[in-house]
Parts: sequence; structure tokens; C-alpha cells
Amino acid sequence: MIYENFNMKEHNFVGHLAEPDNGSDKAVLVIMGGEQSVLPGIKIAERFADYGFIGLAVSLFGAEGLPDSPDRCPLEMFESAIDYLRKQKHTQHISTYGMSMGSVFAVLIAVYVGGIENVVMVSPTHVPFEGTTNEKKHMSMSGHSVATWHGQDIPFVTADFTKVKVSRYQKHPAAAHKVMGMWSAYYDAYQDKDREQKAMLPIEHTNARILLIAGGADEAWPAEYSVHAIQKHLERKNYSHDVKTVVHPNVSHLTGMMPNKEREKKLYRLMPLIGIMYKSFGKHKKDCMDALVKSESEIINWLNWE
Repeated sequence: MIYENFNMKEHNFVGHLAEPDNGSDKAVLVIMGGEQSVLPGIKIAERFADYGFIGLAVSLFGAEGLPDSPDRCPLEMFESAIDYLRKQKHTQHISTYGMSMGSVFAVLIAVYVGGIENVVMVSPTHVPFEGTTNEKKHMSMSGHSVATWHGQDIPFVTADFTKVKVSRYQKHPAAAHKVMGMWSAYYDAYQDKDREQKAMLPIEHTNARILLIAGGADEAWPAEYSVHAIQKHLERKNYSHDVKTVVHPNVSHLTGMMPNKEREKKLYRLMPLIGIMYKSFGKHKKDCMDALVKSESEIINWLNWE
């Protein structure tokens, strides 16, 4: 496997590439979150490389030249990443893979930069959110969008975290399972229907095939709600490209592509600890582990479509 690293000063984006030894004319932009994410994007990029794709994980924040938190992350950096793939790697087919907050950028890249064949959204949201500042003790809102295009905020929805403890579990009338405080804050934000509608991700302008994957017992935010919102939105717009929705019952926020099990044996030995944070994962471990395998198969089959 061939590796390359990128920085803002030299390349106008921060990223980590994993390429099959024999190269490929297919690439996947992986958007997971920040440079120091708990699940590093490069590990997912490597997994795509296992299947014959060039995987390029692009960081949104947390590195020199980037915001220090998920706030006003510039979409322009993806222009440079795509330009590199096309000109230096001679890539003919580019897809985006966004997990959780990364799902916002998986869509926006296709809309604002263009040239994306497939958009894969895992544990997604259907709207961008207000950015958060780098406060250690609590989440502080920036007053701006999590994403910008040429310095202009992408329309967003504000979640009120002052009324909840973000990681504390609680019951919510809209959920059949216990959820985190942040789940409640996001769900409550959707009740401002006018703002929700104005901030809806313009997925109909991606001109891409759309794959949506969520867990039916997501603890972090209402991913299943977002999946259905996106599906209904595309139906209203008479979207002409392929759309597929997969919702795994009992499955947590953590789903989709995972690192290679043979290379990352230490990480997989720690998997039981995930259940401490993600309660659905701990309660329904078999369902969640099965969903990881099924999701990976769904994603690779979707990307290999011709």
C-alpha cells in the first residue's frame, strides 16, 4: 500500500492517502471529522484501498491552517484534494464517504465542487449545524455555520446544548431507546420547521447516486430521522439518480466502514469499551457487529456499480 500526507501550506488541504500498490482509477474522499478523531480517517481510507480504491481522508479541523474545532470549515480545500486526485493520480471516478458530521461535507462537496459519482452518508444528518468553538468544558456555539463556501456560511440549524448534558443518557418521547443529551438537542432543533427546511442539504444538486446508512438505535443524534427526511426530500424533488436507504434495527451511531480487522487487532480488542460510550452498541453488540459487516458490503457494492 502506498501512503502520502498533505498539509495546508503545500497542498491547500490536510489529508492522508492510502493507495493500492497497483494504483486505481477510482477514489473515495473520506470525511470523518478532525485531525485527531478517535477513529482516524486514514484507517478508513486504508480499508477502501483494500478493496481497490484510492482512499483520501481529508481533515476538517485540528491541524495547522485549519479551524481548531468544527466551525467554518472551508469547502474550498476539497477543490484542491479533487484536483490532486484527477491530475496526479489520474482518477476517473470519485465518490465521497461521510460518517456522522462528515455526511454534511460528503454532500456539500458534490454540490459546490462537483464531479462526484456517489455520495455515501453513514449515521448522517440532513442539515448542517452551527459551528462549535474549542471549549474544553462544554460546547460553545460560534454563531456561524460548520461549513463555508468562499467565506459565506452554508445555511445551518442551531442546537441548544445549554439545556442538556451532552453525553448523559436520558429518555426522550421521540426515541424508543435511551439517548444522549446531544440527541435531544439535535432533535429539538428540528422542530423549528422553517429553519430546518431552509437548512436542508441540497442533495438534489449533487447529481450523484446516494447511499444512506443509519442505525435504528443511534444514541448520538437522530440519524434515522435524517435518513427519512432526506429520502422524502429527494422524492419531492423527483430526484432521477439512484437512492438507497439502509436502516439497521438496534444499531448504534457507530456503523459503516471500519478499519481492517487483521491490521488493527489491538483496536478490535478494545471494541467492548465502545459500549461504555455507545449504549446501543453495548446492549446489542451482535446486531451492531453484524451491521458493520453488512454496511461494508453495501458500501463497496454501491461504489463498484457501473
